[in-house]
Amino acid sequence: MIQAKGYAAQDAQTDLAPWNFEHREVGPHDVQIEISYCGVCHSDLHQIKNDWFPGIFPMVPGHEIVGKIVKVGEHVKKFSPGELAGVGCMVDSCQVCENCKDGLEQYCLEGNTQTYNNNDRSGVPTYGGYSNTIVVREEFVLHISEKLALAATAPLLCAGITTYSPLRHWKVGKGHKLAVLGLGGLGHMGVKFGVAFGAEVTVLSTSPAKEEAAKALGAHHFVVTSDPAQLEAVKGSFDFILDTVSAVHDMDMYISLLRTNGTHICVGVPSEAYAIQPFSLLGGRKSVAGSGIGGIAETQEMLDFCAEHDIVSDVEVIDIKDITASYERMLKGDVRYRFVIDMATL
Repeated sequence: MIQAKGYAAQDAQTDLAPWNFEHREVGPHDVQIEISYCGVCHSDLHQIKNDWFPGIFPMVPGHEIVGKIVKVGEHVKKFSPGELAGVGCMVDSCQVCENCKDGLEQYCLEGNTQTYNNNDRSGVPTYGGYSNTIVVREEFVLHISEKLALAATAPLLCAGITTYSPLRHWKVGKGHKLAVLGLGGLGHMGVKFGVAFGAEVTVLSTSPAKEEAAKALGAHHFVVTSDPAQLEAVKGSFDFILDTVSAVHDMDMYISLLRTNGTHICVGVPSEAYAIQPFSLLGGRKSVAGSGIGGIAETQEMLDFCAEHDIVSDVEVIDIKDITASYERMLKGDVRYRFVIDMATL
């Protein structure tokens, strides 16, 4: 077994703290990565606190992982020691169901294996990127370009692909009016991709103070949704709304901003169920849809697109000892826009 060290939550009531654990030895089809940076996702906090479902403890969070390959199995063909590589939200799937064969491993009909807080296909718990190393089968490892700043690349493995995938699926681009609801870790990437794809991008926010930041990211317009006059001015105007908000919000109000045949795409995960009045949808043949992360091929496509267009996340790099304080700041929205842990501080 490979000895590893990281930060773990021992239960849902305690803060993260140093913890030593083990990974499997590198098998014939495995890649071992020495982790350089790991992004801090809001879902990390949700999972260590059992907000969504009971967790598997001790839990080592982290699914925005970048680093350098230190060892590969004898049958690995696509990766070599010394190369930069990344790991996102999943580390395995059945690979034989129709979704997996279509490059949609995130929707594996048997269920994909999550990078942490999950049992692998042999029943052993998975441990994530708040650690010094990880072992992953070759099919779920991603190439990282040396053109990109490594720390700022880490959040692309979740925040990046979570926004890239739906925009690509719905073919959002030139001629479309896209509203991005929320300007956090997900929202700021939605703005960057929307602009890069050629859409006319508006940021919807309750906070007037975020307008300057939204425009700096490339947004063409900014609407303060707590201002009735501004809200009325954009009713029925958007082709798509990319909803990145993870707090409870008034869905009917936002759906009213869609034009006929418009689509409201949910990628944020509130802790309570959405409440939607049927007439909000019927009056204009509007749709509410959801999207998770992307498949492995699409995630690699996104990383290659980012390397070509010099797109990375806006990040604040932190020491791992400051993770609990960072969670507190994240809950207050006090980060632009993603914390990233420097694993050299472990």
